[in-house]
Amino acid sequence: MKRVDHAEASSTFIAASSHAAFHDRRLWDLRGKRDREAHGLPEWETLRELASAIKAHTLTHLADYLEQFERNAQANGIVVHWARDAAEHNEIVHRLLDERGVTLLVKSKSMLTDECEMRPYLEQRGITVMETDLGERIQQLDDEPPSHIVVPAVHKLRGDVAAVFGRTIGPALGTDPENDDVPYLAESQRRHTRPAYLAAGAGLTGANFAIAETGSFVVCTNEGNADLSANLPPLHIASIGIEKLIPTLEHLGVFVRMLSRSALGSPITQITSHFRAPRPGTELHVVLVDNGRSERLGMADFWYSLKCIRCGACMNTCPVYRRSGGLSYGATYSGPIGVIIDPTFDLRKYSALPFASTLNGSCTSVCPVKINIHEQIYKWRQVIAERRQLPLVKREAMRVAGKILARPRLYRAAVEAAAAGIDHLPRSLVYNPFNAWGRQREVPAAPPQTFRQWYLKARGGPT
Repeated sequence: MKRVDHAEASSTFIAASSHAAFHDRRLWDLRGKRDREAHGLPEWETLRELASAIKAHTLTHLADYLEQFERNAQANGIVVHWARDAAEHNEIVHRLLDERGVTLLVKSKSMLTDECEMRPYLEQRGITVMETDLGERIQQLDDEPPSHIVVPAVHKLRGDVAAVFGRTIGPALGTDPENDDVPYLAESQRRHTRPAYLAAGAGLTGANFAIAETGSFVVCTNEGNADLSANLPPLHIASIGIEKLIPTLEHLGVFVRMLSRSALGSPITQITSHFRAPRPGTELHVVLVDNGRSERLGMADFWYSLKCIRCGACMNTCPVYRRSGGLSYGATYSGPIGVIIDPTFDLRKYSALPFASTLNGSCTSVCPVKINIHEQIYKWRQVIAERRQLPLVKREAMRVAGKILARPRLYRAAVEAAAAGIDHLPRSLVYNPFNAWGRQREVPAAPPQTFRQWYLKARGGPT
């Protein structure tokens, strides 16, 4: 599997300066709103401690809570399925649809189904899948994956959306590709989507939380599309990662108070829907999905990432993500949380991602469940180096650097030689494909003397 080259992929996004600037501003605005909401709650840090402790307890007793959820869900009339991996998840969903002759599926936002690549799997088997979340639908129409956990099309300007709509749904609706008025675009999406809710044979949602005590699950949205997807078709399928479990309904209050504040800087999502049983005359199926989560739970250094509630706060604050865009990560999960999750799926493919970080710790500071994200990023770098997954150029560079740094006299000689020669070397030797620093910036001029030279001159002493 070819490695994802984050630096190379991000260069396309960076080149579109207006998009990059908007992306940075928009996400930093969400970070600012998150801070205002957090600072407005004196108990915010207590909530973070509680949320982290609840998740830690649940994950360390996960098998028990999964069985409790299954028992209670079945008692409520929900049919529960277990999927070991993405292939089993997709087969289960397809079988449910195929047995009922469903040819149109409406679905709300679900990172898990993106992770399982469910949509292309179903479409290859003759089932049309329509994303109903506005951002997800924009990305689907533009044949792109989502670039953010919460705001999937945040990298697009409204003019981009108008052009996408004009090229795809415009001919049928008569939309104006030059009209980038936001209410007009949202209304176009509604006109396009509403008939599908009525025609669909099934609807699919994810879940933000699954409650073992009640056998129910909760979906938090701002558009209402999840409720339409779940309640209008006769079949509702919910795809739920096994890490979404929490023990009791009482615990839910902690997470609901933190989710939207962390994600968007709003006190709560517009709609918090509880699904406990099928409506009369309909079916409700839950697919509990592992897909590597049990293996991650056994990783002493990396199981903490299973606490994630998919708020995206770490993405909104990350300077690398804000300036490189989510698509440059080449994975379902991008930003800091993606950097620590993606290598668990394919270490070689995503071996470059842990280096797309400054390790400033801001991601850890804003995480509502207190995942030590920046420490895990650093640990992944160690693992990648130990397993010899670094590119050859970087391995050799580190080997040479190790030898030089281990010998003070050699190090000082190398520094002085580089300082003396950098202004006189041909540009082709400094600015070339092997020097990533020089691709987008000028190498700074060397100072007239090294720190050691200055120190010895200022303080005196042996050279």
